[in-house]
Amino acid sequence: MAEPRVSSIDGKLAEEFACPCHVEEVKEKMAAFAKSHASAGRRVVLITSGGTKVPLESRTVRFLDNFSSGRRGASSAEYFLDSGYAVIFLHRHRSLYPYTRMFSSVNMLDVLQFTGEDTSSGCQVVVNQQLLPNIAKVLKRYREVKDGQLLLPIEFSTLSEYLHLLKAAAQALSTIGSKAMFYLAAAVSDFYIPASEMPEHKIQSSNGPLQLSMKMVPKILSPLVKDWAPQAFVISFKLETDASILLDKARRALDTYRHQAVVANVLDSRRGHVVVVTCESQAELTLTEEDVKNNVEIEERIVSNLTSAHSQFVTQHLG
Repeated sequence: MAEPRVSSIDGKLAEEFACPCHVEEVKEKMAAFAKSHASAGRRVVLITSGGTKVPLESRTVRFLDNFSSGRRGASSAEYFLDSGYAVIFLHRHRSLYPYTRMFSSVNMLDVLQFTGEDTSSGCQVVVNQQLLPNIAKVLKRYREVKDGQLLLPIEFSTLSEYLHLLKAAAQALSTIGSKAMFYLAAAVSDFYIPASEMPEHKIQSSNGPLQLSMKMVPKILSPLVKDWAPQAFVISFKLETDASILLDKARRALDTYRHQAVVANVLDSRRGHVVVVTCESQAELTLTEEDVKNNVEIEERIVSNLTSAHSQFVTQHLG
């Protein structure tokens, strides 16, 4: 396979975003994971999940963030695993995680109880399954995934870490061609302050009102599609608060970046309605009241739609 071309984004990443020292080691781990599962006949999906934070000081006390909890990425990972994929889960530190995300609102000390005598050496701790009714089923599935080495978690915290790790992931997965999918569900910052322009110490409120001048984050989707993983199946996400501009922006993204699909959703209805937009079609995915009663999640519908599209994509490339 030909070496990826060097894009202008590569230079910008090197100049303005500090590269974590562990990136090369993580890249090798992702490449080995992808190669092993592709050899076993599995497809591999890289899921990005959670928000990115942008520091305002070198010795960071304050930073800009967004509302993303990582719910969509974590739940989607489970449905991809159920669909036979191996998953690289590139997620924000402390964002929601596959399987444990179901219990994120539970205080674990409230669901644990002692059996036998309450002594430091003689008691045992068990789970109150009335408070966690699905814990046995979830634990069983998690153990299957872990024993099968089907899930590779990779953490990031800052915007800089995310950008470098996504580039490393793209280059690692490029070795498996069309069997690779990128499901870019992370809520990535649009603006940042270059390290060279950041104050070293905490910004002092005694200096008066704060004025910030921020640069646009480089659009990493373009080099991912064109240079780093040109044979992969790539899905981006588009979230807006104004429904009237959503589909136009989704189609414009497809025209600009030439990837395979955009999952478009509006903030207020994102958990029950999305539109999967491709160059040839658009599919509206909606949960009914009955679906909601039966605990169906919109991510199950999204993953089902995209795995089918990926199958067609792989067939076209192999043909």
